[in-house]
Amino acid sequence: MIRTLAVTHDHTILQNIPLEALTQENVLWYWVDFHMPDEREGLELDRHFKFHPLAIDDCFHLLQRPKLDHYDGYHFFVFHSVNPATLAAREVDLFLGSNYVVTFHQEEVAELDEVWKRFSENDRMRGEGAITCMYMILDKLVDYYFPCVQRLEDELAEVGEHGRRHPVHLIMDRLYEIRINVLKLRKTIIPMRDLLYRIVNSQKIEGMEHHVAYFKDIHDHLLKLSEMLESNREMSSDIRDSYLSLNSYRMNSIMKTLTVITTIFMPLTFIAGVYGMNFQYMPELEWENGYYIVLSGMLVIGIGMYWWFKRKGWF
Repeated sequence: MIRTLAVTHDHTILQNIPLEALTQENVLWYWVDFHMPDEREGLELDRHFKFHPLAIDDCFHLLQRPKLDHYDGYHFFVFHSVNPATLAAREVDLFLGSNYVVTFHQEEVAELDEVWKRFSENDRMRGEGAITCMYMILDKLVDYYFPCVQRLEDELAEVGEHGRRHPVHLIMDRLYEIRINVLKLRKTIIPMRDLLYRIVNSQKIEGMEHHVAYFKDIHDHLLKLSEMLESNREMSSDIRDSYLSLNSYRMNSIMKTLTVITTIFMPLTFIAGVYGMNFQYMPELEWENGYYIVLSGMLVIGIGMYWWFKRKGWF
């Protein structure tokens, strides 16, 4: 689907007009959104707008790294949004001209719908121009990163607070999933941060000098997100190491207890083995109270070894 939004000189909104009508003299600037276009609609990038073939190829060959390319008369951007459910990156391509914005995306992107609605309903925003439209799109994309990163923080906090109630192998599996999600977001946010640095410092984008403060604000948000992700990654490593250490401590305690019990039974087993031999000439076997004497000796040895290990702090 191709949808169009044109702003006239008197700040009137014209929506869903034909592409040919966008170049009328009364149009101040316009936004064309290729919303999950089919093959026929995608051809308009070349037929109507005459964009560079390399830029058009980048639109159709997913998933490109966030980037900025300068062409004669316009600029081509590749942005990434995040799917809140899977945290997978979704590509949003944007062409910026002096009086137009063209967006192209092959998946549903709620952020663009929100910006579209805001321009349709806010009279003050309509006269700002194409670069303001790009800023609002980019700002909304970055705003949607925060709930995803904060959700990972909450999950890590929950594992850290309540993890002892669950078996260690389940905790390790959960931490592994969280770390995978952190890496997914890092692969999106870090390149976007670098792209914003290029945009802020670009001398080729017309009108950037009047909007650089706004784009620097987005860059600051991405820096904060990067720090949050790095903190989450380190926290997940710390929690993992803590649980591994705790598990090792528990195993060592169990092995020590079993070793002490085995050691106590070693002399008792030796005595029982000696008097369990079937030799005929064993004088102790003829003692009238030999059975009780041996049992008493074994009891004294066992209690004595238990007391000694207890005193040493091994039990």
